[in-house]
Amino acid sequence: MTHTLSTEELVQQPIEAIIPHRGTMLLLDAVNTFADDTLSARATVHADAWYADDDGAMPAWIGIELMAQAIAAHVALLAMRGGGRARPGVLLGSRSYKALQPSFASGAQLLIHATELLRSEEGHGAYECTIHHGDVCCAEAVIKVFQPRDFQSFIEGSFSS
Repeated sequence: MTHTLSTEELVQQPIEAIIPHRGTMLLLDAVNTFADDTLSARATVHADAWYADDDGAMPAWIGIELMAQAIAAHVALLAMRGGGRARPGVLLGSRSYKALQPSFASGAQLLIHATELLRSEEGHGAYECTIHHGDVCCAEAVIKVFQPRDFQSFIEGSFSS
């Protein structure tokens, strides 16, 4: 008999157990909160990271990847709560990513919040996302994602056109 994890147990999982990103591409530190249609996660800006500018800051355009990883964590936790695993997905893009500052300062503790707006049976989704540093909203966007039923065929089809 398999044990289904509670919401509290899911949130306490290491981020590596939730999303597939590894090494320098893993930007989230942990999940803070998780519910049916929302998730908040935290990330730290590291001055020695691959993305760091001369001041050790994270360029604001990296924020879209922070949002995408928060969405990936939400989708994965939903699947894990149901006893399964999330299908691989892709970031389709955003009509408007609004960075309210040019970068996130070195050492900044960022809070990424994602709220599901849409999820279709075919795997299309949309999330309203924000990034906060303390009480200040630093970036916002509506992010579109897709989880194809057959990821391998989707990827192969993308390169054959």
